[in-house]
Amino acid sequence: MKVDLEMNTATDIESNELWNKAKSIYLSTLASPDEKSQVERYLSMIVSVEREGDRFIVCTSSAFSAEFLKNNYSERLKKCLELVVPEGKVDLEFKFREAPIPSIIKQISSPAKQQKISTFVSTMPLNEEYTFDEFVRGPSNSFALAAAQAVVANPGRGGFNPLFIHGGTGLGKTHLMQAIGNELKKRDPSLAICYLTAEEYLNEYVNYMKDTNIPGFRAKYRSVDVLLLDDVQFFQKGKQIQEEFFNTFNALKDNRKQIVMTSDLAPKNLPSIEQRLVSRFEGGMLQEIETPSYETRLAILRKKAEGLDVTVPDYVLEFIADKIKSHVRAMEGALGKVSVYLSAYPASVLSTEALDHLLGDFIQKEQTMKMLDIEEIQSAVAKRYSVSMEQLLSPERTQSVVTPRQLAMYIARKFTTKSLPEIAKKFEKTHATVIHGVRNIEKRLDVESDLKSSLSEILAEFGYKLSDKMD
Repeated sequence: MKVDLEMNTATDIESNELWNKAKSIYLSTLASPDEKSQVERYLSMIVSVEREGDRFIVCTSSAFSAEFLKNNYSERLKKCLELVVPEGKVDLEFKFREAPIPSIIKQISSPAKQQKISTFVSTMPLNEEYTFDEFVRGPSNSFALAAAQAVVANPGRGGFNPLFIHGGTGLGKTHLMQAIGNELKKRDPSLAICYLTAEEYLNEYVNYMKDTNIPGFRAKYRSVDVLLLDDVQFFQKGKQIQEEFFNTFNALKDNRKQIVMTSDLAPKNLPSIEQRLVSRFEGGMLQEIETPSYETRLAILRKKAEGLDVTVPDYVLEFIADKIKSHVRAMEGALGKVSVYLSAYPASVLSTEALDHLLGDFIQKEQTMKMLDIEEIQSAVAKRYSVSMEQLLSPERTQSVVTPRQLAMYIARKFTTKSLPEIAKKFEKTHATVIHGVRNIEKRLDVESDLKSSLSEILAEFGYKLSDKMD
């Protein structure tokens, strides 16, 4: 029996090592930070990988994620697995396997009196690599880090409940939030800690509605000690889910349970979120994470490089930190691509020219993003629609002016790295006006072919395609 157990353990370790290598290869091929972010989110819902001969069985934490992974990533992940498996041929299967809920003994009044309770299992597993020690501190994120550590020191109390962290894609919001969960879990294993995205929260709500078991859904999420909710801007898609979350938020807050949320935007800049929810989001601590400086980017790369199987020369890290500035996730993707290359060709010496070629897709997108200037966008759109710059920046609300103004806002938001305050200032408007304009164009693009054609032609002037947008 002991031998069998050791053999099974060794097989599980080997399967996970092969899977992690295949996953790294796949992620390194993704140049878009947003695509990589989405893939990482769904891959994080994998709880185990088993191998039976040539068949890999990937078990996830929900039926929704198993179906999503199968439909969207199965073929590409299978090809990556075949690159690392010696036999070169594999089958890949995704399954939902519900994990048993562990029991924990918790003292309730005295050492002599104990009660057995069940710990809530997080909808999405916490990534154990997301810790405060692994988070690289810099001027752009130091206040957010301090707030996260304050939550761990006194969860559910003081002015840090809720903690709302906002900032652009790939800047470390999810890392900080999961670091809170990991640290609290380490300090008190009996805490019921739940981490999930707003999208997954909505999907679960819909599934519970189908089963006519909304009371079960409410009981599940209102019984947690710590709720970590990623990407709350997703709640803008529905009024009913906002009502549900509003009541859950109040129930948790009233019972002094800790709530931590992240979003791309500050609460006041989420136009489709009800004001009463915005008020709740702003009722604790708001912290923004900004784009990191060169020094912070280089420190992040050095930290990431420490965990790689290959040694990446410092001059390569400096090259990446200098060339890729808009997204930490894009920077990490470039590092991943370099590491895969160095693993395959360990004797290689990467010159500047070789790095330019190897990371051309990352660099080209970065340079194009940086090249675009808001004034140039405004000028190109104004010319296309035969309006003056004065009209574009004016309060005029006729459709002949509103359409080009909102289109220019859309391009500035989706195809540059400029922040909302920067864009609002250039248009002499408020944040809310810019967000409203962007969302209005998004809706119209789905149904107005002429508008989409005009956008494509304007973007072509800058060497862009519609698919190049940042989110």
